[in-house]
Amino acid sequence: MRLNPLFASLPTTVFERMSGLARQHDAVNLGQGFPDGPEPIDLLEAAARALRERGNQYPPSRGLPELRTAAADFYNRFDGLALTAKNVVVTSGATEAIASALMAVVTPGDEVVIIEPAYDAYRPLIERAGGVVRAVSLAPPEWRLTAEALEAAVTPRTRVLVFNNPLNPAGRAFDVDEVEAVAAVCRRHDLIAVTDEVWERLVYDDRQHVSLAAVPGMFERTLKIGSAGKLFGLTGWKVGFLTGCGRLLEVAAKAHQYIAFSTPPHLQAAVAEGLTWSSARFADQAAALARSRDHLAEALQRQGFIVLPSEATYFLCLDLKASGVAASAVAFADRAVEEHGVAGIPVSAFMSGNAGDGVLRLCFAKPDAVLQEAARRLGRARLAG
Repeated sequence: MRLNPLFASLPTTVFERMSGLARQHDAVNLGQGFPDGPEPIDLLEAAARALRERGNQYPPSRGLPELRTAAADFYNRFDGLALTAKNVVVTSGATEAIASALMAVVTPGDEVVIIEPAYDAYRPLIERAGGVVRAVSLAPPEWRLTAEALEAAVTPRTRVLVFNNPLNPAGRAFDVDEVEAVAAVCRRHDLIAVTDEVWERLVYDDRQHVSLAAVPGMFERTLKIGSAGKLFGLTGWKVGFLTGCGRLLEVAAKAHQYIAFSTPPHLQAAVAEGLTWSSARFADQAAALARSRDHLAEALQRQGFIVLPSEATYFLCLDLKASGVAASAVAFADRAVEEHGVAGIPVSAFMSGNAGDGVLRLCFAKPDAVLQEAARRLGRARLAG
């Protein structure tokens, strides 16, 4: 059989592999990023009400008008933008939004800059569109991004820059200087920016999320992506947002038509209600997750681990080499889940070559008792070498 060589050669995603091992070994799953905790009952009830009382046929491809308006108002409130419903397309999750954006802006031979560690969907989606990936690799423990590193990755064939802020695998919230450096490179080289900002409301310790689209000169060249699943801890809902303007958004909306077309209307109606939450409620949600982060970090430190800073997302990382672990992160992760019953994700899965090989990513969006038990099991795995 003649099959698409790109997908035929891809391994099973690291998330599916580690979650499968977690189920097989009845392990604590700190690998895949989903919260275990109380879900927002008001949104569950809103979805159920819409399912019973409203239509269940195709909604408009670009999304329910009420959700597009609510998303515009949300981003205006938090990012200082000036959106209307015309600037928003609702997608079936953020990954579908990323795919629609990349299909719209990448043509065969175009170079696309990504920042590693990177969400593992970026590379195959870029390559499927005919693009060539040029990676900027960040280094622990700071994972700091510089204009010099970005400039070194740009060539005359570069057309697009994918910017994940906050940066998922590293738990990094880029500061104003770093975001401005990205903007300056985009302006100087006339690049389109695809900004994956799904973790924008899960930023900790009084840090503020800085949206690239809000930087002067960037809105017209940016497709910004958001996720209701991350905003509300409902990752299975798969409701995303794609925002932008002009022909850039128009072409992305056309790509969306032929990828997912539309998103379940009852979930859209509930998300529209959620986007009206007060700023205080979003802040309380972030504060609760920051407490979980601190709880896991302290438990791991008591087990002898060196824990890297986590500024955002559901994740913190362990520096295994600094913690006295001789094995690679891949070998340690396999042994931890198979022999000690706890699953994590090697950061090398998000990077080219051997970069990130000594770092393990863990999800802290779990109850305290689960985090305590996971730390104890990881401590046993560390002592085993």
